[in-house]
Amino acid sequence: MKRVVVGLSGGVDSSVAAHLLLEQGYEVIGMFMKNWHDESVTISDECPWIDDSNDALLVADKLGIPFQVIDLSKEYKERIVNYMFSEYEKGRTPNPDVLCNREIKFDVFMKAAMELGADYVATGHYCQKKEDENGDYNLVAGVDNSKDQSYFLCQITQNQLSKVLFPIGHLEKIEVRNIARKEGLITADKKDSQGLCFVGKIKLPEFLQQQLKTKKGDIIEIPENHLQFKKYQSLNVRSENIEKLAVPYTYSPSDGNKVAMHNGAHFYTIGQRKGLHVGGRPEPSFVIGIDTNKNFVYTGQTKIHPGLNRYALKLKKSSINWINKEYNVNEESYMIRIRYRQILQKGKLIKKNEEWYILFENMQSAISPGQFAAWYKEDVLVGSGVIDH
Repeated sequence: MKRVVVGLSGGVDSSVAAHLLLEQGYEVIGMFMKNWHDESVTISDECPWIDDSNDALLVADKLGIPFQVIDLSKEYKERIVNYMFSEYEKGRTPNPDVLCNREIKFDVFMKAAMELGADYVATGHYCQKKEDENGDYNLVAGVDNSKDQSYFLCQITQNQLSKVLFPIGHLEKIEVRNIARKEGLITADKKDSQGLCFVGKIKLPEFLQQQLKTKKGDIIEIPENHLQFKKYQSLNVRSENIEKLAVPYTYSPSDGNKVAMHNGAHFYTIGQRKGLHVGGRPEPSFVIGIDTNKNFVYTGQTKIHPGLNRYALKLKKSSINWINKEYNVNEESYMIRIRYRQILQKGKLIKKNEEWYILFENMQSAISPGQFAAWYKEDVLVGSGVIDH
């Protein structure tokens, strides 16, 4: 009998995952990951990890499986939280959920599970794993399009994928809840978690403001006729121009007009609309540039502002991850996603002068450095990389 350690989060998805594995004849162990317990940056009565742990224990009791809690808060702070703050301080927008899967769930947690003699680790992710004719594994999108979480696993490796099971990836969310109700699981009608995965109900801006110092600065509005935009619009959208198409715009206060004040450039992200407090403008304002060194935030009006929309991006070379090496081809066309829940976009992956770029068929709005770009072949997630600029 194969042994599986399930990451029981105290939610309905991992609860049903554990139940389904039992039905399939696996020996199942439930393990709850405690990733954060620094109450200095949370409101203790709103941080639900204790409640989640209790719910996970109740589910394990109901299913009749062993249960334990593993404290990974040290590793999480070192690998995820510190990195996240470092990126925000540089004006970049990291994705802690992608990093959590790569660094914690399928690394530290997986190693702990293997020490218990596990053959596999299982989670409640809405994605699938399928073996191809070469014996390699593909990461496949979940059947429920509205819940597909393959993007969050875009940095998983072939070795990690070979040891993972996704028991609910073939189900719709409504089916998962119905199974939980039928089995009398306490998590059946529990709401999906909100806020940061490691802090609880606290929202990201509030969490950042408790960790990063406030620093008053100017918000500068850049006009749509800026010279850089005109030069960009004159370029042919072709592979041979990829380096120029991916060059980031740079602004200075003299390029526009001061329209408001902010509390620190590192609290903002490209494409952000809320929280700018820019009043008296005929159209909504969006962040189009961040300078954390000089503490300026640059904005433009309307979603079609030329500073917000680009055809190309450059990837951070050291971050490129190919789940299946078979697809590692230059000038290949893919369906691409640059943020979670974004509709897949047509584009081409291009390697030039040992650097990797993406050229899109249509302009993309709010390309944010620090986020992950993931590329797909049909419903198979092939690879990913961090957006450099």
